[in-house]
Amino acid sequence: MSPASRGKSGAKGAGKGGAKSVGKSGAPARRAATGGPSGRGGAAGRTGGGSASSRAAGAGGAVGAGGRGKSRSPAAEKALAARTERQRARSDAGRRAAEAKREARVAQRAAAPTRPTGRERTLGGEQVEGRHAVRELLVAGRRRVKEVWVAAREADDPRHEEHVDDLAELAQSMNVPVREVARRKLLGEARTEAPQGVLAKAAPLDEADLDTLATAPDPWGRPPFLVAVDGVTDPGNLGALLRSAECAGVTGVVLPRHRAVHITPTVTKAAAGAVEYLPMAIVGGLPSAIRDLQKQGIWVIGLDMDGEPMQQAALPADAGVCLVLGAEGKGLSRLVRQRCDAVVSLPLRGTLSSLNVAAAAAVACYEVARRRP
Repeated sequence: MSPASRGKSGAKGAGKGGAKSVGKSGAPARRAATGGPSGRGGAAGRTGGGSASSRAAGAGGAVGAGGRGKSRSPAAEKALAARTERQRARSDAGRRAAEAKREARVAQRAAAPTRPTGRERTLGGEQVEGRHAVRELLVAGRRRVKEVWVAAREADDPRHEEHVDDLAELAQSMNVPVREVARRKLLGEARTEAPQGVLAKAAPLDEADLDTLATAPDPWGRPPFLVAVDGVTDPGNLGALLRSAECAGVTGVVLPRHRAVHITPTVTKAAAGAVEYLPMAIVGGLPSAIRDLQKQGIWVIGLDMDGEPMQQAALPADAGVCLVLGAEGKGLSRLVRQRCDAVVSLPLRGTLSSLNVAAAAAVACYEVARRRP
């Protein structure tokens, strides 16, 4: 080959080989420097021009780099272990606290009976309003009086009455705290429309046991005289009924637990202190309570407009009596009426067809009291 041919061939070979070598190996080399795909073997691996040792070195470098990324330093391992221990400690503490709460609830349920009996049950009556009700609360002394509120005397206030000062003095003489407050504040605290400038906060009334009411005689040794109410929901009516019953010598009252009003501030005010002297029992169902009373020898008399005239009915002379009064309008419920030993009515001489339940209770209670020995 001539020198010219060798020059052309060398130039062509140098141009093709050099360009190819630089062009295809230079870029991967730069990518390898920046952590690119040259980890698979670099330029030599791409072009196939590198040696086996170069390819092995490239592959080994990639593996080594990956291995270094997955390993942790001793400080990192120690921090991770500490964090794991703290999480485990918090979890254990939360579990112990939950178990302690659960055990406390179980102990509390075991200590408190689900259905208290006797004197442990209460009727309400924690707030007493009105001058007569508050006076009897203080005089009776059957439950603790926490405090008495009286309306402060204001200039040119014609509503301030003498009984307010008298009740304040009575409470102070019995070591009961007395709070003198503005009339507006007292009216805001009251639950009745006219508290008469005084209210008291006291311990709740205790509930009596039905069996005790059925066997306890009156103060003169006579058999029990009870009153049961069937579906009376108006607190004013119940309060007036209790007042009449106490005055007629009733020894106990039976109230149904459901669909009936219990002892509210309105009841205590309308009763004018009768709730302090009348034992009261709350029963789950009046028909079953009537049957229990009959087993104790109590004669049960229902008052209903369709019954026999009361003045003509025969009443037992030597047995206990329970007078059952129905709600105004509805009267006695069907099952209660069926359980009664007798059903009587009051004579009506006017145009109206019925009496208010409180008025009917007053008349009927005094008729029973008149016939008792």
